[in-house]
Amino acid sequence: MNPGVTGGVTVAVVGMGAVGTALAGALAAAGHDVVACGRRPLSSIEVVGAGGTATYPVRWAAEPAGVGPVALTILATKIHDTGGAAGWLAALTSTGGDVLVAQNGVDQAERVGPLIGGAGGSHRGAGSVGVGSVGVVVPALVYVNAERVAPGVVRTRRSDCDLVVPGTDEAAPVADLLAGAGLVVERSADFATAAWRKMLTNVSANPITALTGRRVEVLAEQQVAELAMRVLTEAVAVANAEGARLTDADARDVLTWLQTLAPGSTTSMLQDRDAGRPLEHDGLTGTVVRLGDRHGIDVGANRTLLSLLSAVSPAAGSASR
Repeated sequence: MNPGVTGGVTVAVVGMGAVGTALAGALAAAGHDVVACGRRPLSSIEVVGAGGTATYPVRWAAEPAGVGPVALTILATKIHDTGGAAGWLAALTSTGGDVLVAQNGVDQAERVGPLIGGAGGSHRGAGSVGVGSVGVVVPALVYVNAERVAPGVVRTRRSDCDLVVPGTDEAAPVADLLAGAGLVVERSADFATAAWRKMLTNVSANPITALTGRRVEVLAEQQVAELAMRVLTEAVAVANAEGARLTDADARDVLTWLQTLAPGSTTSMLQDRDAGRPLEHDGLTGTVVRLGDRHGIDVGANRTLLSLLSAVSPAAGSASR
């Protein structure tokens, strides 16, 4: 780990949206040197939670050259913005350090691995082994319930779990750092199944809230709940074809969990639609549809949602940022 402020390490956050800002706040509160990476200047971030509002200082870097060595890079962009972060990832990891991929989907490490720099030009996934690799790419399933209300300002709601990471020795130092910052981190022995279980929440709550323009309470309505279950059972079939171990009971459990979230809880896709930003539908619902087609699985409900989401999403690059 590279030294940052006294008693802490330097952590670079690429993607200061709701999730990135929430994670940055937790790390800054724990005394780490947090660098907010991107075009929008930030000297502090504000986290609004049940206990009140807290403000934390951060460093801002408009270019990778202004960051210096980092112990950990957190990628918290949307899936479709990953390519735009390639320059940051290559530069920030050129001298070492780990990467936490705090993105949706089921292929975080595979998606980001080719973009990583590092001595010798190689990183390894958080479950693999390799001699001479620099750092690890740690995929993370994000359960942080956070809502970006302004640049550098995020509202958080309590959750039983904030992040799920692989329960491997390679991922342990990153998990320890995050847990030390007060985040609730689960270490999964079957990360593939955990990733698909998280995917269930994303392919149901995200599209339905974005298309209805309503928060998670909409999932408690009978007709909407029935639609959500069709979407979920299709996704379970695809997940199992991809090697996960899920049942329709998992689909019911996910829907029940969504229906019991705190009133007013939102989703990232609804926030993006409200802000006129491109939606993450291709990396989520699109993945279920493509893999369903590959395995010959009927994914009619997901295909319908994908068509509607494609019709309402602005093209990437068209929204102001």
